[in-house]
Amino acid sequence: MCGRYALTATPEDVAEFLGLVDTEGFPARFNIGPTQPILIVVSSDRQQKGSNLPERRSLLVRWGFTPSWVKDPRDFPLLINARAETAMEKASFKAAMRHRRILVPASGFYEWHRPPKDSGETSQAYWIRPRNGRMVAFAGLMETWSSPDGSEVDTAAILTTGSNTFMASIHDRMPVVIRPEDFSRWLDCRAQEPRDVADLMVPANEDLFEAIAVSNLVNKVANTGPDVQNPIIGPPLGRTRKRDDSPSPGKGQLSLF
Repeated sequence: MCGRYALTATPEDVAEFLGLVDTEGFPARFNIGPTQPILIVVSSDRQQKGSNLPERRSLLVRWGFTPSWVKDPRDFPLLINARAETAMEKASFKAAMRHRRILVPASGFYEWHRPPKDSGETSQAYWIRPRNGRMVAFAGLMETWSSPDGSEVDTAAILTTGSNTFMASIHDRMPVVIRPEDFSRWLDCRAQEPRDVADLMVPANEDLFEAIAVSNLVNKVANTGPDVQNPIIGPPLGRTRKRDDSPSPGKGQLSLF
């Protein structure tokens, strides 16, 4: 899965990487958690100057997908991820797969290697980032939920797929990464049916990411400084610590509802 990530690139770098016409300024965010506002990229109805491709624009949405048919989000599960293997058929995601595919820029993501409950060991957190030090774009889905009083909330989920060999030593799922040369095809919901972009929803190349062991500071979304990414002398990749070093669960998530 993907339950925590970071976006520390400058607005200018994000705009250049994703081909945005413009984007408003925003601060570096080192520990983005579910229910918080996240930056996403969509295709607009306007065409790029000198091109037949649509412009791309950015906007903020709530991380936690809510289908339009939900009556009360408080009674609906928090959908931060959508499985790539089933998103085309699932009632919650089927319409968004067809009409509202998005990109989610990220500088990397966090994942926890969790041992068996009876092992006497505890989870180890990893900061997983591109080896080239740049950023990536996760595949995502967007939906606008309307309340009975007419107010609207834009929501999103990140698509995940089975891990590649590198990630499998930490977790069995990873975010779907869309390559820059495939941005337009993924975002083109007019000409590209879900089945036409199914080949993009695959594990990332083995050499894309590196994993850095980090402390349990990242477990709490209240910890938002760059120190959550400080490397520690951790166990070998995919190994865990003894229970007495166990991190506490995260609290303090923000909500747009």
